[in-house]
Amino acid sequence: MKTIIIASSALVFASFSEVETNLDTIEKTEIAIAGSFSLVNDTKEKVSIYTGTDFVSLNKGSKTSISCNVGKEVRWANKGKKGDVIFKIKSEMCGETIKLSKVIG
Repeated sequence: MKTIIIASSALVFASFSEVETNLDTIEKTEIAIAGSFSLVNDTKEKVSIYTGTDFVSLNKGSKTSISCNVGKEVRWANKGKKGDVIFKIKSEMCGETIKLSKVIG
């Protein structure tokens, strides 16, 4: 009887040890569930961008709200066509006001 209890205890202990090891190997994924951020055109000229979902023209000093889809790319736009990547949306941008001059270099 003691042998069965000891064997059962060892099996249970081994199971918990393996679960702990498996938890260490799980990858963390960053995701924003909802929200948006504002992008302000603080440059000296009108610009056209693709927000990841829409094409937007921003006059000097104007701003737009962009959904906080982490990992999506915001790109330059020219006549309704996507251009080069300006930046990728990061979770720390959510809820903030971002100046265009800061993300273009």
